[in-house]
Amino acid sequence: MNMDEQLAAMIYREEDIPESYQVGPPVVQHEYLVGGHLREWHGPLQEVYSPVFVNTESGSTARLLGSYPLLTGNEALAALDEAVSAYDNGTGPWPGMTVEDRIRCVEEFAQMMLAEKTAVVNMLMWEIGKCYRDAQLEFDRTVEYIRDTIDALKDLDRASARFSIEKGIIGQIRRAPLGVVLCMGPYNYPLNETFITLIPALLMGNTVIFKPPRLGVLLYRPLLKAFRDAFPRGVVNTVYGDGQTVISPLMTSGNIDALAFIGSSKVSNHIRRQHPKLNRLRCILGLEAKNPGIVTASADLHTVVRESILGTLSYNGQRCTALKILFVHSSLYDQFLERFADAVARLHNGMPWEPDVFLTPLPDPANVAYLSELVNDAKRHGAQVVNDAGGSTHHTFFYPAILAPVTPDMRVYNEEQFGPVIPIVPYDDLRTPLEYVAGSPYGQQVSVFGQDVDEIAHLVDSLVNQVCRVNINSQCQRGPDTFPFTGRKDSAEGTLSVSDALRVFSIRTVVATKDFESNKEILRQIVQERKSAFLSTDFIL
Repeated sequence: MNMDEQLAAMIYREEDIPESYQVGPPVVQHEYLVGGHLREWHGPLQEVYSPVFVNTESGSTARLLGSYPLLTGNEALAALDEAVSAYDNGTGPWPGMTVEDRIRCVEEFAQMMLAEKTAVVNMLMWEIGKCYRDAQLEFDRTVEYIRDTIDALKDLDRASARFSIEKGIIGQIRRAPLGVVLCMGPYNYPLNETFITLIPALLMGNTVIFKPPRLGVLLYRPLLKAFRDAFPRGVVNTVYGDGQTVISPLMTSGNIDALAFIGSSKVSNHIRRQHPKLNRLRCILGLEAKNPGIVTASADLHTVVRESILGTLSYNGQRCTALKILFVHSSLYDQFLERFADAVARLHNGMPWEPDVFLTPLPDPANVAYLSELVNDAKRHGAQVVNDAGGSTHHTFFYPAILAPVTPDMRVYNEEQFGPVIPIVPYDDLRTPLEYVAGSPYGQQVSVFGQDVDEIAHLVDSLVNQVCRVNINSQCQRGPDTFPFTGRKDSAEGTLSVSDALRVFSIRTVVATKDFESNKEILRQIVQERKSAFLSTDFIL
C-alpha cells in the first residue's frame, strides 16, 4: 500500500469510531458570557468543521461540530462596559477583595472545570486534531497550573505581609492590579495558553475579557457556566467572532489596560497600535520562534534523533517551542539523515483517538497548502525530500517532510513553518549556526547536542545572550511552568511562569507614612481591625 492509499485508509466511518470518542449532534452555541449572565445571540453563527474527516456514502467529508456567535462591535463594547464597571477604577468588589477571597473563587472555578473534563478534552481532540492523550495532558496541565499559580500567589502575599521602616518612612509594598485585561490565546494550545494569562490576571484582581482563538472555540462552551458562577458579575466576559470586528472596538476605546496575546507579531502589532494610549497599555506577548537545534560533532546520535523527533513533530510541529531547523555537523550529517528518516517512518499516523498515534490531521486546512509551498520552494532551490513520501497530503493531513540540504535562499530557512516540515542544514564551522541565531529576528530557545564539555560550555556562553533558554541534549520546551518562559527580539514581551505571570499582571504599589506615633496608631487600627484589604499583615496558609 503506497502512502496515498495509507492516508486515505486512515479515515473512519463515523459508526466505527469508538463510542467514548464520538461527538454528538452539532452544538449550536447561541450563548456568550457578559456581566455575569449568559446572553442569547440571535444573529449569524460561524460553523465549525473538524480537521478530522469521516467516510460517508457520498465520500469523505469534514465533520460539522457546531457553530458559535459572530458578535458585532456593539456586543464587544457591552462586554467592555461590564469589565470596566466591575473594575470601577480599582474600587469594584473584585479588585477590592482580599487575596484569600480571590483565591477561593478561582479554586471554586477549578473544581467546576474538573467536572467538565470529558467534554472539554473530547472537543479539544475534534476541534484541533490533537491526539486524545495530549488533549488530556493539556487539560490536566491547565488544572495543575491553576493550583501552582495559587500557591505562588500565597508565597508572594506572605512575603508582602509586613511593614518596612527605612530612613524614617514606614511602608507596606504589595502588588495591585492593572485594570481591564484582554486575553487572547493560540489555537495550538487553546485551553492552556489562554489560561496561563487569564488565571494570573484574575488572581491579581484584574477584570478580564477573553476571546477564544479562531480554532478551538466550542471547547469553552462547557466552562461558561463555571465562569459565571465562580466569579462576581463582570469579572470574566467572553467575545466571539471575527477579530477585526470585535477586537478593534475594544482597543480603540482606550479602556483596555493590558493585552495578553499569544500568536503572531504581525497580528499583535496590529492590535496594540489601535490603542490610543500606548504608554498606558501593558503588553504580555508570546510570539513567533524559529528555534534551532545544533548538533555538534561529539553528539550522541541516539539522543539527537529521539529529542529531534519530539522537538520537531510533537503535535505535528505546531508549537512555538518546536525545533524549527536543525544544524548538523557534516561528520554526522549522512548518519543523522538516515536514522532520522527511519524514525519518522516508524511514527504512527492516524486519527486522534487511536492508541499511540503521533501524527494527526492539521487543524487549519490552509496550513497544508502553505507547507506544500515551502517544500516545493526548497526543492526548486536544490533541497531534496529525504524521507519516503515526505510531504504527501490527504485532506487535512500532511505527512512529515525532511528537507536537506537547506540553504539560506530557501523560504523554510527563515520562515517559521509551524508544521511537520523539518529543514536540515549541514555545517562545518560552529560559526554557521551561531551567526544564524545572532541574525535571526527571533530569540526564544535553542537546543545544543554534544558530549564535548568545552564545546558545550562555549556554546552556552555564546547563546544565553541571544535566546532565553538553552537546552542541552534535550528538545526545546516550555515546562516546567515554574521556569520562566519568554523570548528576546520578536519572540516575546513579558515573562510567563507561575510566579512571573502574577507580576506582569500587577504593579508594585506602596502605602507609606512618616514614622510618627500618630501615624503608627492609624496603621495599627487599620491592620488590627481589618479595615483595609490592601494594608494587612494576614498570613495566608
